[in-house]
Amino acid sequence: MKPWRVVAWFGVVSLAADMVYEGARSVTGPYLASLGASALVVGLVTGAGEAAALGFRLFSGPLADRSGRYWSWTVAGYAMTVVCVPLMAVAPFVGAAGAAVASVLVVLERTGKAVRSPSKSVLLADAARTVGRGRGFAVHKALDQVGAFAGPLLVAGLLALTGATWPGLAALAIPGVVAMTLLLRLRVALTAPLAMTGPRPHVDDVPDGPLPRSFHLLTVSCALATFGLLTFGVLSFHLVQDGLLDVAWVPVVYAAAMGVEAVSALATGFVFDRIGGRTLLVLPLLVGLVPFLAFSSTAAVAVAGILVWGLATGILDSTVKALVAETVPRSRLGTAYGAFAAVQGVAALAGGGVAGWLYAHGRLPIVTVVGVAQLAALVLLVSALRSPARPQRPLLARHHRTGTG
Repeated sequence: MKPWRVVAWFGVVSLAADMVYEGARSVTGPYLASLGASALVVGLVTGAGEAAALGFRLFSGPLADRSGRYWSWTVAGYAMTVVCVPLMAVAPFVGAAGAAVASVLVVLERTGKAVRSPSKSVLLADAARTVGRGRGFAVHKALDQVGAFAGPLLVAGLLALTGATWPGLAALAIPGVVAMTLLLRLRVALTAPLAMTGPRPHVDDVPDGPLPRSFHLLTVSCALATFGLLTFGVLSFHLVQDGLLDVAWVPVVYAAAMGVEAVSALATGFVFDRIGGRTLLVLPLLVGLVPFLAFSSTAAVAVAGILVWGLATGILDSTVKALVAETVPRSRLGTAYGAFAAVQGVAALAGGGVAGWLYAHGRLPIVTVVGVAQLAALVLLVSALRSPARPQRPLLARHHRTGTG
């Protein structure tokens, strides 16, 4: 199967899967609040969910590298997501345990993301290396975001029709079945795991040894960005609790942010293949703007902040992965994606908790803390881009694409 076809297949699988988990994430904050959760609980649960989605990759990435069973990890992770999200619909029917049940399922669904993501990223990085990793990850992310746009709209429509959130969550079982069917068909279409076929992309691959210094600097810089980016659960909690928007409009705002994220991923992915890592220098600025705008007492300004959140998320979830693939040897790529995500997980948990705690004290404390973190992130990012990924190839230099990536 040709590389672009594999990229497109994975994109369509992600489209269907994103309808499932992004549909759920679009209402997680208000849904937990309706079950009795406070702002602090919402921040901790959504932060813990993101921590699980990122932190467990510290184990799943190296295990996938050692076993070579990239497809098994990918399939298992998707299966966890498509089962846990529809089960969230039962939370209102279990009485006082509803908030706890929903919280556990939120974390388990995000754990499924951690199980599959390093392996899926390795498969995708290999498929995209001959067509440009920036482009490959960007096109995949754009298709992915179609689902991230459609899922919240589906939930919003059912919420408007029924006046309840749980029917929308239950309906997400349908795109979940579609995602698993397409993924298994793709697996059958490929006679061997893609990551184990074709020429090796780097002649300096080694099975062990430390990851490059530039990778560690990049990881910490992006962790500070993740810390400052907050979770949509906290942002949506603000929209509803301050009376800026009715709860039925929250998934629509999320869908708009997902559309912006898709455009951001496409634009920065294509730019990455031309100028390299310098593309990421805009990230700390965007992250710094998010709390300043999103926690406004004016609906239009708050929504604008969430759209900026989408811009930053598009870079952090797509283009950064292309840079990681260019920074470390191929044989350590699953490990690198896992380690990178684990650090982001700690940052997500800290960011969600800190934002939930500071929320009661007004906007200024959150804006100040995030702003300082982004100044540090910018310094570390510049240092990472000036450090050579390999002795002969500084990341800050102009990218020159070769046929083998």
